[in-house]
This record gives sequence, C-alpha cells and structure tokens, in this order.
Amino acid sequence: MNQLGGPLVQYGLWLVFGNVLLTQLGAPLPAIPIMIVAGALAQQGHWSAVLVVALAVVASLIGDLPWYYAGRRYGYRVLKLLCRISMEPDSCVRQTEDLFVRWGARSLMFAKFIPGFATVAPPIAGALRLPLASFLGYSAIGAGLWSGAAVVAGVVFNDQIDQVVRLGAEMGGNAVLLIGGIAAFYIAAKWIERYQFLRFMRMMRISVDELHGLMQGNPGPVILDARSAAARTLDPRRIPGALTIDTEAPVLHEGIPPERDVVIYCT
Repeated sequence: MNQLGGPLVQYGLWLVFGNVLLTQLGAPLPAIPIMIVAGALAQQGHWSAVLVVALAVVASLIGDLPWYYAGRRYGYRVLKLLCRISMEPDSCVRQTEDLFVRWGARSLMFAKFIPGFATVAPPIAGALRLPLASFLGYSAIGAGLWSGAAVVAGVVFNDQIDQVVRLGAEMGGNAVLLIGGIAAFYIAAKWIERYQFLRFMRMMRISVDELHGLMQGNPGPVILDARSAAARTLDPRRIPGALTIDTEAPVLHEGIPPERDVVIYCT
C-alpha cells in the first residue's frame, strides 16, 4: 500500500488534537478532513484508530468546557457574543436553541453533526444549569460518534485518500496555496452569508424609540416575541403586551387585524 506523506505521519496525531481543539473553541477550521486522513493512516498501521478517536474526544471536551462555564457564569450574554462572532447566521443559532430545548442533554450526542450547534450547545447547557457530569457524558458520546464517523471514512477510503495526498506532495507549494485558497473561500462564503442576513434584518428594523412612539398610539402595534424557549428562560424580561409566537408554526398568531402594525422581536 502506498505510504502517506512523512510529515503527516510524524505530526498527524498532534494535528488532530490541535485542529479539533481550535474548532471547538470557535475557530473557523474544519476538523473533519484531518481526522479522515488520520483514519487512513490508522488503516496503514501507523497508529490505532481508537487512539485517534480518543484524542479527538479529549480535545473536543477541553474546547467545550470554557463555553460551558461561560454560559453557566454569564448566561445569555455569552450567546449574544456567539451571535456576533459565529460564522453561522443568527437564524442558525436560533434553530440550535430550539433543538436543545426540545431534546435536552441528549441533543449533545448529535450536536457536532449540525452546523452551528457544536458552538452554541455548550454555553446553552451551562446557562440552563445542566449538571457537569451529564454535559461531559453526552458531549463525550457526541464527540466519539462525530470523530468516529470521520475516522471510519478514512479507513474505508484509505486508497483514494492516499492518492490525493500523494498528488498534493507532487504539487508541493501549489498544494499549500490550493488548500489555503479553499479555506479562504469557505470563510469568505460564510461571512457573506451572515452579512446578507444581517443586512436584510437591518432593512426591516426599527429603533427602540420608534417602537416606543408607536406604542403610545391607539391602537398600538401588535408585538410578537419570537425568541426561543431557551432565550425566554434565560432572560424572562419582555416588552409589555408582547405575544409569544412559535416561528416554526404555519401561522404566527391568529386574529391579528390586517390594518394593525406588527413588530416582531427576537434575541
């Protein structure tokens, strides 16, 4: 069987650990590719596939713990911070909140398979006072399933991965430029997606003073609270007279006269 590149063999396990750790801390780095390559190396006998999964699980838990404790200490303010720095649109963060409320701690077992959820789930778990033992247990299972799937893919497609890596070695510096270009394109695409979402929201937004002025009228506007159940639990304050809605429902709220102004607010 063809041998993969020497540097990957020498530093592969450290790359797995470091990549997963940085990804879980919030860096915009995909961790799946390096774990797939590590799985292919395991198939070639350089190390145990179980060791690769174990390192990924440990790195994942180390990366998750700071967010868990930040959520436990600072509550929903941490999620507001994540909404500002996350590569995912705010709508994705909102959906992950709903998933956590619906499935509870069990959602941590599949969190890493859902875009945005891997970053948002730990602080939500901390803010909602999920016991540390439960958080670590379910997170470890989830990290094991996530990394295990990638490693198994590397084992199954070992020959194809070997060919790709050999081609990269032949390309030399051009391969590094190609990988860097792909990573830059991924990050740029995510930021453009987020920018377009926020731009649309700004076009539809009114200020606090404008809303207060509308509320002085008779009749005032209909105000709909579109926050998730988790957001309302963590921050029970609400605009006076606001009606709670479920954004997944086919009808946001029945009985609103068509001539009334409607203001929707979320997190």
